[in-house]
Amino acid sequence: MSLYKRKDSAFWWIKITIPGCKPICRSTGTKNKNEAQKFHDTLKSELWKQDKLGDKPKYLWEDAVVRWLEETKHKSTQHDDLMHLRWLDDYLRGRTLDSITRDDIDLLTKSRSSEGVTNATTNRTLAVVRAILRRAQHEWEWIDKHPKIKMLPEPKKRIRWLTHDEADRLLRELPTHLRDMARFTLETGLRQSNVSGLTWSQVDIDRKFAWIHPDQAKAKKAIPVPLSEAAIQIILEQKGKNDTYIFTYGGNKIRNVSTKAWWKALDRAGIKDFRWHDLRHTWASWMVQNGCPLHVLQELGGWSNYEMVLRYAHLNSDHLSKYVNSLPSNKVTH
Repeated sequence: MSLYKRKDSAFWWIKITIPGCKPICRSTGTKNKNEAQKFHDTLKSELWKQDKLGDKPKYLWEDAVVRWLEETKHKSTQHDDLMHLRWLDDYLRGRTLDSITRDDIDLLTKSRSSEGVTNATTNRTLAVVRAILRRAQHEWEWIDKHPKIKMLPEPKKRIRWLTHDEADRLLRELPTHLRDMARFTLETGLRQSNVSGLTWSQVDIDRKFAWIHPDQAKAKKAIPVPLSEAAIQIILEQKGKNDTYIFTYGGNKIRNVSTKAWWKALDRAGIKDFRWHDLRHTWASWMVQNGCPLHVLQELGGWSNYEMVLRYAHLNSDHLSKYVNSLPSNKVTH
């Protein structure tokens, strides 16, 4: 039967058999039988043209999503991609990639923005669409072109960082497992996923050195991590808790830090508008204030480009002071 129902799905499914080819079984993505039949007939016609006339195959959005997720499963942020893809499913499921137009992109933009989310959130959704369509064109050669996707303007926000006094207050309020991770982050500037995923095999205590492998880094480049005496001490305090991971809770790897314990600690410490990732900003801000050159900060922090570290340049003006002080005093009028 070419059109049928499955017990585990509310949608109609189709089965199409082309001589000499493996049968195609897939969901139509609709509960309406007439729409499902139309989907079946259209797909069967396209497959016949491909087989008999040599037409280029047409791929659906969901085909691209499946391949994209498989090829990017190493990404530490894939759970964010999944969130955006679930939202996009209502708009793009069942669409062939070559039928997606600029009007469709504009509709996505308006629909996402109408939900009251920030431009940044809308842009993250659009970025996933753009990345998939680009790969479909340039790497998979599934389509000849794709519509241009224009991002919405995002306001430039100030860098949120803590003073040493604020950091001390926060650390005093955190439970031990989060306190240790926060202390280590303030010593190294590592991202949360790199701290929670840090293993004993990535640390050399004698050389006072750790490393983040390329597949663990956001920029896909290895990050050298020189360890301060304080960082070494924090690591040694974790001995015997887990044979694989350094930072644990109840003997298990820590998978989430933005917990009630984190937010309650912030509240008790009197600190507002602060995320865990801002600990990394705090580390970078302290480094610059202590005279660390920006190119060194870029390497230590594992940023992919120099523009990222320029956000911290204003926190140290020592390199400008000599020019101000070079003004002849007789040129200064009162």
